[in-house]
Amino acid sequence: MKNRINRFQLISTGAAITAISLLAMTSTSASASSSYYTCDAPTSCTKVDKRIFTSSYGATKYPMVLVHGFLGWNQLASSLDYFFGVPQTLITNGADVFTTKTSSVNSSEVRGEQLLKQVNYITAITGAKKVNLIGHSQGGLDSRYIATVASDKVASVTAVSSPHKGSKTSEYVLDNLINSDKPLNQLGAKVLTASVEAFGVSADILSGVPLDQLQDQNSLNFVTTTTTESSAAFNAKYPAPLPNTYCGQPPANNVMNGVEYYSWAGVSNITNVLDPSDYILALTGQTHEGIPNDGLVDNCSTRIGQVIRDNYRMNHLDTINQVLGLSSLLETNPLTVYRVQANRLKKSGV
Repeated sequence: MKNRINRFQLISTGAAITAISLLAMTSTSASASSSYYTCDAPTSCTKVDKRIFTSSYGATKYPMVLVHGFLGWNQLASSLDYFFGVPQTLITNGADVFTTKTSSVNSSEVRGEQLLKQVNYITAITGAKKVNLIGHSQGGLDSRYIATVASDKVASVTAVSSPHKGSKTSEYVLDNLINSDKPLNQLGAKVLTASVEAFGVSADILSGVPLDQLQDQNSLNFVTTTTTESSAAFNAKYPAPLPNTYCGQPPANNVMNGVEYYSWAGVSNITNVLDPSDYILALTGQTHEGIPNDGLVDNCSTRIGQVIRDNYRMNHLDTINQVLGLSSLLETNPLTVYRVQANRLKKSGV
């Protein structure tokens, strides 16, 4: 009888230990979370969201740093993300995410230096040795700048709709407005440059940049940075796995100086009739003279590293899920593209 009692006690004790262990594992799993931070100054990042992730599908080794493009921001008025819905998608899949704020209107060297300071701060507060940069439009060029001058800080660069070979829209503005000898065109250039620079200042303020640290806005710097000629000079100074010819394909090896490079882009202008920005992009897309483009950049110019796709049914804003998530119902959801890219980086060990 006593032996039976002892056996029962052992079984009960074992079951209790197993139950406690399972409970502990469940608690640990449930407490696993990722965070989203916005950075508005060289040494200032604020946590704006924290979520328990239900999947580790996109749990990258290093933090994901999202880099805005021309006229961009991090999070306007603590509510509107430049990368609409992207940070939330990434953190629910296990990644820690930071969005940065550089001059909305300036050259990639100026913006790149601003970004580098924020990356240094991000690695300092997280303890991570490197970051994964995802740059939209000009943000891809800014990311390449850091990958060259501080490659030890960068695990990967993902360039989304970035004009590595220049933008024909920028050349059109430079040739027909800024450098025009026609009085009316010159007036138009002054109004345009003043307007975009004013927007840049507003984006600073609404992004939380301290008033005593407002960033420099320079329209001419931006336009001249993104012409074909200046892009060639930039590419020579800040090399990356780019095609040798304008519409060629990048080399098979997408790694340079230890940094992995990826890219994707779209080739449509109007993708959702409810999106008012589509009609503006349809107009600017005419400057590309028939070459497949997203309204601001043609797909030949976007290729770098491993090209995920350069023919999505998306325009320049669809690739950041703007405006407000309005994109083509006949194409992959832009958020899915970011989610899959996070998984790709995870599998690559970064």
